[in-house]
Amino acid sequence: MGSIAVDDATMSRPPFKVLVVGGSYGGLSAALNLQDICSGRAARCGPDAKKAALDGTPAAHDGPQFAVDITVVDERDGFYHLIGTPLAFADESYAEKCWVKYEDVPALQQSPNNIRILRGSVQSIDQERKIAKVLGSENGPEPIELKYDYLIAAAGLRRVFPVVPQSLLRKQFLFEAGDHIQAATANRHGVAVVGGGAVGIEMAAELKLVCPDLKVTLIHSRDKLLSAEPLPEEVKDRSLELVHEAGVEVLMSHRVDRTEEFVDNGHKAYKVYFTNGHTLVADSVIMAISRSVPSTTFLPREVLNEEGYVKIQPSLHFPSESPNSDDHLAIGDLVKWSGIKRCGGAMHMGYLAANNIHMRMKQAVSGTEPTYLELDEIPPMIGLAVGKKAVAYWPTNGVSSGEDVNKLFFGDDLGFDICWNHLRLGGYDVVKA
Repeated sequence: MGSIAVDDATMSRPPFKVLVVGGSYGGLSAALNLQDICSGRAARCGPDAKKAALDGTPAAHDGPQFAVDITVVDERDGFYHLIGTPLAFADESYAEKCWVKYEDVPALQQSPNNIRILRGSVQSIDQERKIAKVLGSENGPEPIELKYDYLIAAAGLRRVFPVVPQSLLRKQFLFEAGDHIQAATANRHGVAVVGGGAVGIEMAAELKLVCPDLKVTLIHSRDKLLSAEPLPEEVKDRSLELVHEAGVEVLMSHRVDRTEEFVDNGHKAYKVYFTNGHTLVADSVIMAISRSVPSTTFLPREVLNEEGYVKIQPSLHFPSESPNSDDHLAIGDLVKWSGIKRCGGAMHMGYLAANNIHMRMKQAVSGTEPTYLELDEIPPMIGLAVGKKAVAYWPTNGVSSGEDVNKLFFGDDLGFDICWNHLRLGGYDVVKA
């Protein structure tokens, strides 16, 4: 990795080594915001950079600059827009867009060019010695050891197919998406989507939007959609209304007992049996029930709660009683914190983590006591795309819905350009039109 030229006060020490585990919204946010701050630029996800962009003025950071080498370890070979999964598994042209190989992300190639992407997985960390064992895709069967000064855990959650693709390479993902679309759009008996959470709702609605002649049935075991989320009843009721308006058939209070595959006129089909005695025939059954597990098996057990989530402090640091806690941070979906898991929250945490690591660097060089940025409690909030419309809930604004809400929260591509621009993945000074 390259490193940043800095002033004489910091040239005497080698570059700080930062290890980021996970290259999705939170991980890339942390890496890129830290790169900005250490090179004298305003953090791209922070208020100063946003104000400078509006004013057309240079965006600078007034803190000290430091030489830093950042390694991002990720199992995938590129940035994958997780929010776009429902559309990626309904539209092959969109699938092409929503996975960008890291080598094709301009921001990761931009000067000072001190971010290295290592495709692989972290097997374990020694929090006291600050060493990570990494199994890399190009390093053979034996893990390598990486020493670091600071670590950011941003590996997210393990989610089942088709909530997320299981492919780790873009080329494989495109085949995976194509096979799924072909199976789901056979258009004889239609497709059944099981699970009335956010993923199931969006997947059913996107399939119907892309294939309007396809029969799509959304199946949910409870009497309300989004039943697992701490949201007002109005949000759940409005979501059901939008699903109906999108042309999706809905079976509420239908719990799947089993599915049986059979051959119908030479074609594979499925019969779905429900616990209430009803049955349904479909060409494809999509299980959109997210059994999510935190990707934290590489972390010491004492920093995790009983469900495997990281017990962070408001400063995003590991629990204070753990070794070198101020040098270890966790962000994104794998942390135990209030609120519904959202990419916006993960990117914001990445910005906070970058600032707090910079504070630690400053302390290491000058002895200055750090003043950490802290994460506020996050109330329940949601933005849910349902075909051409969307429903949104923010505590301060209440419930809103419609095509204008969809445009505001998701644009024309389930939020790809919004996230790309927020992270400035096209380059620090480049924003997609």
